[in-house]
Amino acid sequence: MEQLKTLPIGLQDFESLRKSGYLYVDKTELIYNLIAGGKYYFLSRPRRFGKSLLMSTIHAVFDGKRELFEGLAIADKLDIDWAKHPVLHLDLNTNRYDSKEVLDKKLDNSLSEWEQEFDCARKDLPLGMRFENVIQRAYDKTGRGVVILVDEYDKPMLQAIGNEELQDEFRSTLKGFYGALKSKDGCIRFALLTGVTKFGKVSVFSDLNNLKDISMDRRYVEMCGLTETEIKTTLAKHVERLADTCGMTYDEALANMKRMYDGYHFRENSTGMYNPFSVLNALDSMDFGSYWFETGTPTYLVELLQRDDYNLEAMANAKADADTLNSIDSTSKDPIPVIYQSGYLTIKDYDPEFGEYTLGFPNEEVNIGFTKFLLPWYISKERSKSAFDLKNFVLDLRVGNTEQFVKRLRALFADTPYMLIKDLENHYQNVIWIVSKLAGQYVQAEYMTSEGRIDLVLQTPKFCYVMEFKLDGTAEEALAQIEDKHYTLPFELNGQKIIRIGMNFSKETRNIENVAIG
Repeated sequence: MEQLKTLPIGLQDFESLRKSGYLYVDKTELIYNLIAGGKYYFLSRPRRFGKSLLMSTIHAVFDGKRELFEGLAIADKLDIDWAKHPVLHLDLNTNRYDSKEVLDKKLDNSLSEWEQEFDCARKDLPLGMRFENVIQRAYDKTGRGVVILVDEYDKPMLQAIGNEELQDEFRSTLKGFYGALKSKDGCIRFALLTGVTKFGKVSVFSDLNNLKDISMDRRYVEMCGLTETEIKTTLAKHVERLADTCGMTYDEALANMKRMYDGYHFRENSTGMYNPFSVLNALDSMDFGSYWFETGTPTYLVELLQRDDYNLEAMANAKADADTLNSIDSTSKDPIPVIYQSGYLTIKDYDPEFGEYTLGFPNEEVNIGFTKFLLPWYISKERSKSAFDLKNFVLDLRVGNTEQFVKRLRALFADTPYMLIKDLENHYQNVIWIVSKLAGQYVQAEYMTSEGRIDLVLQTPKFCYVMEFKLDGTAEEALAQIEDKHYTLPFELNGQKIIRIGMNFSKETRNIENVAIG
């Protein structure tokens, strides 16, 4: 097999990537359009989606390093002058921001480096005013417009979710700092800020009314991530190697990759994007793993869900408008915007009449990975570690061993701590939803029929479980509701044996008190 270019696993520096001969998926046509089409931009994309490499590539353009772009789309653009501009590149991704002092120190260090680089006398001034002075001095010294690149601008804000006082401090600091972009507009050639999220309300951007948000701009959907076309062209030889190693055909490998890593939509009816981190790691390791999740899922996502006992089935099929998706209010009780912008939900459908988006998990890696991540947060940590319990749970469902299935549910709920639960019935639905998703079953909570909502429907090839829950009622009442409201009617022609289960949960014991099966 021919020698393939080395895949840039973990590489975020464009110059190093090009000089060392690593494979590069050409995004420079889009970068050219961005530079030629405006001045101030904001782009949000999930973590590990290529934002840092994008910033490094733009940095190289404005450094005038044309030799790095030979053979790429931007190299032939006649209106790129390739002159060296002063570039102020700030990366906020490298710190743990647990106090205002940490953020202040990070900004102070960057300002000190720039002040030294451009011979700008350091003065005892607020951070924002020092930033203004650096921009002015860089412009005066070089005679060229300043380029400002801020990577992961929102890292401090994200790490302070749930701490309103610290968020206010971070917001005040960053708002004053970024205010220099407006006050020194005449000195600036180009500015791009990236992050995972966009905070609304009293935002760090509230004074920057000239900052164009391209996060849902159809022209820049493909700016970060990989398209199917790019995988079939630039990465085709690597896919062939993966297929050979896994004993698959080329088309089977592509289908597996699509199922695992495709499905991110940043605008309705737009190109689906593949997670670049997972794709490159799969092609390098020659195995279909859950690489994105191995890098860590932020705990604040689950903390947001648990803060208000959010229903997980509703989360996995959420609906929202563009304003909700585009901006996060740190005091809001709605966790959906931050979960969407973090990449765990994506656009699945759109209703143009009402401007409403339907969200869902983008692919199997996120679906299974996020569900696994949720499990220990909703049940005992000790229970969650046993793969044997999950295996037997699946086997019980498949063979219709209802009594044993109920025993396992009782064991699952046995260690629910008093202080954990606000809405007990919702908590039980969430736990059953998580376990059922991990069991690989079809599961739908709060299934809507013409006569009401079924609490849970769970289907295997041979059996259909229709379940209704009561809290401090009786199991018989729950079972009677299934019969009285004809909840089984939609499933009676599916060829499965229908098992009706009524469960009553007790607030006092925090467990299943009694069960009726019909």
